[in-house]
Formats: sequence, structure tokens, C-alpha cells
Amino acid sequence: MANKSIGSIMIREIIRLKDNGLSNNQISKSLGKSRTTIIKYLCLIEKSGICFKELLELEGEELSELFEVPNELDLLNRDQIHKDLYSIFPYIEKELKRVGVTRQILWTEYKTKHPQGVMYSQFCEHYNKWNRKSEGYMPTTHKAGEKLFIDYAGKKLHIIDKDTGEIKPVEVFVATLGASQYTYVEASFSQQIPDFIGSVQNCLHYLGGVPACIIPDNLKSAVTKSHRYEPHVNEQFACFASHYDTSIMPARALKPKDKSLVEGAVNITYTRIYAALRDKEFYSIAELNVAIKKLLLTYNQTPFQKKHSSRTSLFLEIEKDALKSLPMEKYELRDYKIATVQKNCHAYYSADKNYYSVPNAYIGKKVKLVLTQSVVEIYHNQARIALHPRSRKAYDYVTIKEHMPVNHTYNSDWSSEFFISWAQKIGNHTKEYIEKILDKKQYPEQSYKSCMGILSMESKIGKQRLDNACKRALSYDAISYNSIKNILERGLDKEEEQADLFNVSISNHDNIRGSKYYA
Repeated sequence: MANKSIGSIMIREIIRLKDNGLSNNQISKSLGKSRTTIIKYLCLIEKSGICFKELLELEGEELSELFEVPNELDLLNRDQIHKDLYSIFPYIEKELKRVGVTRQILWTEYKTKHPQGVMYSQFCEHYNKWNRKSEGYMPTTHKAGEKLFIDYAGKKLHIIDKDTGEIKPVEVFVATLGASQYTYVEASFSQQIPDFIGSVQNCLHYLGGVPACIIPDNLKSAVTKSHRYEPHVNEQFACFASHYDTSIMPARALKPKDKSLVEGAVNITYTRIYAALRDKEFYSIAELNVAIKKLLLTYNQTPFQKKHSSRTSLFLEIEKDALKSLPMEKYELRDYKIATVQKNCHAYYSADKNYYSVPNAYIGKKVKLVLTQSVVEIYHNQARIALHPRSRKAYDYVTIKEHMPVNHTYNSDWSSEFFISWAQKIGNHTKEYIEKILDKKQYPEQSYKSCMGILSMESKIGKQRLDNACKRALSYDAISYNSIKNILERGLDKEEEQADLFNVSISNHDNIRGSKYYA
């Protein structure tokens, strides 16, 4: 094509007519240009990879710049312009990671400093060429403070049991930020929920802030059911994310590009951390993590290949301030339990073997217990109906007075008078024992279940044995259901009967020698 310009107007007409379906001959006749010129411009348009609609929206100067062939002087000037342009691309790459920064903004800044510089379309095209990977796809640009990628290394480290010499494998948790690739590594005993959430929490505090979202792989502790569109996030992990005001965006299954950054971090971890620790012995997980943290510091401070910056410098420069603040308190791991509210207005938590009161209106209904290390929340139909401090004492009753019925009666059958009357029919010792059971608790209702358990034994063992068992338990002041149960199982109640057989008084008689006889 000749160096003489045909002008942006003529180029636009070629594009418009071709878009309307005209042939090359028709366009040539319509515009009065040779068919060869039309073909050459259409070849340039096709090579640009830009559709007709987008080209028609460009300004005249941009169209000329895309498709005109400059003379030798223009080529020399253009080489200098391109040299200046490519020199700022490392800066452009770094700035694009900042929140709110776009190519349009950076091009405007570039044109302010270089008025003779390229137009926006050429700016983007040259940047894409400079930033393109050898595989032929554009890498994703992550905004600062936006994403934290997390995963476990496929290969494990190990510690040695001091007492047995047993080698115990341990998991290695790896996390990396999207923009700076600042990395965190930690060893843990397992990938189970307590260890997993503990590692993520330690990572956030190591970073000193919270990203907008966390992207885990599809491990069970994070995702209970993987799905391309609506994966089910583990309830514990979802509560953790809510506490730290972040969101969970699981990577798609079988899509390695979704978590390529953390996979790359895992591979570098093998060479920078695993290799350095291969000949060392550690006897506790804490000792191993101290060694990992030292190597991690060097790992983050090592400059990237072909770049002058390191993960640490990028993190401090562009990403640390973009993270959200940490909450005042750390997240407490929660346990969940479905229970039925008993007739004594309490829900039973089997792990600690204790009871928590619920308003009496919910007797017989299913409730959900949510337990942290310090408190117990009780929910019914997503609404919280009770809040208690957590007790670690077995068979303890944690009760709020307002939860109990006004007349201390659950129904027409269960009451203090009902159990005392029942016990009186069995024996005086049983009556006394039941009264002590009822007096033992702050609220009599808390003891109704124990009373029912003790008195119902009568149908299996009879009144006499149960009364003897109560008598023996009273002598030891052992007031509980388990005390009666143990006495009966070991047959200790029968010793009371045998003791009664030998407890016979001896009457005075002339042939009986007194103690004075032997003096």
C-alpha cells in the first residue's frame, strides 16, 4: 500500500460498505479507489481483530493510526513513541491492581505526559502484546485486597513423636493474595474443620487484614457440595466468613485456572520451604511452624523473576491498605446440635452432658443449639429463643428463671407433689431420697427426670430393693440417679437386708456372763 494516506473518512467508508455486504469491486467503484487498495485495507482490518461495529465507533485519528502506513521519518518517531510506551508498562501492570484503576485512567495520564503518544486502542493493543503469556491467553489482573486463594499442598511434612519415635505426617496450608501474591504457609494436624478454620484465621491475622473474598479449593471443610453455579459452603466456614465480613467463592471443580496463583505458590513452597527442611527433624507442630515462618519471610522478600519488586514490597505498597480491618475479637469455632426440648424445659447437649433452659412454650419442639467456647445460642425456626454461658460441668443445668412455667408444673402428672406421693408408696427412705433430689436443684423441674428414672426402677426390682438402695445412698449422702443405679447394679442394696437379719438384740439371762466376769 502506498504511503499516501487515503484518510480516516475513506477508511470508515470501506468498513461501513463492507459491513453492509458489498463486494470488493462494488466498494472500489463506489469510492473511486483501486481494488488492490481496498483489499489491502480490508486485510489490515481483519488482522486487527477488531469487529466492524467497534471500528466505526473509533475517532478519526484512532482509525488513521490503526491502518495508515507511516513514512521513514514517521517510523523513527513511532519507534521512539513505542519505546517510551513499553518502558511504562511495568508501572501500568502494578497500577492496574489498585482498586478503581482502569486502563482508560492510565492512558489519560500517559497522554498528559506524552501528547504525541499513541491513542487508546493502540495503547491497549501494545499492552496486551507486552503482557501476553507464551501459552497465548491473557492473565487475570487481580485487584488489590480483592481475593485470597487458599489450598493444601499435596505433599506433607512430618513431625516426630518424642516418646515413641513415630513419624507423624502433617498437612501444609498455603494461601496467597491475588494482587501481590504475598503468601502464607502453615503446618496443621489435619484438614478437618477446626484445623482448617484455625489456619485461615491465622493467615488473616498474619496479613493484618481481610480480603473481599476467599477462594478455597473444593475440600470438604470448605465446601460440603461442589457445584458449578451454587456450591454449598460448609456452615462453620460460612459463619467464619460472616464474622470477618468477607465472602466465600469456591473455585470451580476441575478448573485449575481458577486457583492457578495458589497452585503456583504450592509449587514454589516445595522448592523454597520443603527442600530447606528436608534434612531437619521437628518434634512438635509449633517447632515446625517456627521454622516455616523464617523461610516464609525470605520467600516473600525474594524478588520476582524479571522484576525488581518482591511479594513483600508489592504487599506493602499496593495491597496492605486495601484489606479490610480485622474484627476486635477472633472467631470462636461453633458446634451445632439438634435437640428436642424436654418436659423440664431444657435442651440436652450430649457432648458436655449438660442442660440449657428454653422457654416453656417450646416443650416437645426441635431446636438448634449453636455452641462456641463461651456461649450457647438456641434457635427455633431461625429465631434465637435463648442465650446461655456455656457450662463444662457434667449433668449441670443452666437455667433462666423466666423460662420456667409459673406453677412449676409441666403437665397434670409431673410435679414435686406427684413424685413425693409416688415415693411415699414405695417407702420412707425413698420418700426422703426423692425430697433431697428435688431440693438439690434451684428449680424442682430440673430434677423431675432424675426422679422419674429412680422411681421407675420399682417395676423391675420391687419396692424393698429400691427403698434399701435409697437408705444406703442416704447414709453416704450420695444424691443422684447414678448413685442408686450403681448400688442396684452391684447388689449393695441386699447388704442392707442381710445386716437387718443379724441386727438382733440379746436379752439378759442368768447364764450369760457379762464383761465384768473377765475383768
